[in-house]
Amino acid sequence: MAISDVQLPAGVNAHEFKSPVLLAEGLALNVAKQLSEAIAARGNAVLVVSGGRSPVAFFQHLAKQALDWSKVVVTLADERWVPVEHADSNAGLLKQYLLKGPAAKAQFLSLYSAAANVEQAAEHADRLLAELPPIDVLVLGMGDDGHTASLFPDSPNLAEALQADGSRRCWPMLAPSVPRQRLTMSRALLASARHKILSISGQSKLTTLNAALASDDVAAMPVRAFLQPTLEIYWCP
Repeated sequence: MAISDVQLPAGVNAHEFKSPVLLAEGLALNVAKQLSEAIAARGNAVLVVSGGRSPVAFFQHLAKQALDWSKVVVTLADERWVPVEHADSNAGLLKQYLLKGPAAKAQFLSLYSAAANVEQAAEHADRLLAELPPIDVLVLGMGDDGHTASLFPDSPNLAEALQADGSRRCWPMLAPSVPRQRLTMSRALLASARHKILSISGQSKLTTLNAALASDDVAAMPVRAFLQPTLEIYWCP
């Protein structure tokens, strides 16, 4: 099965690539173009990305793009509640693969803080995100359970975090895998991005995408909240 076999909603566009390397290159070029246009139009640009191992090649290609990185703010859609030195830190991943060379001039806004607990850390991140300019580009991933960012099915706070008109920007969440404690941007903040991209690869992700498109129960598969017009899906086998 290919992405062209999936019945996508009107206004959702798919881009198919033959390999993960080609996807990473194509995605990096598109994101750099959108960021450049934002800088030209408004003087700055905001990029929100997801962590995990999947985006590493994308980060490496994006770091090589000719951009005025000093005018770019980079932050994360979600974060594991671990110090940046921890192997599971998404911030650590960005510092290793994206925020280097010319891209090191970008301003990085970290969701993590060494608070007493993850609830206080989320409140701290929420206050920081209140100062974030409007998001220009959002790049999401998707798990086989239909989660995106750290909006996990059955997590406490999920219903509140998925409110389309919610005012809170960051929520503490519980993942089914270790490390369990997470911080995530809310659906409302994520959905406010000017350009929204979902990057997935492999047949299992197409199966998950098909399942997500078969119903509108957002709590069961939170990625459904973003399968809306203007979304761009990047996929490779």
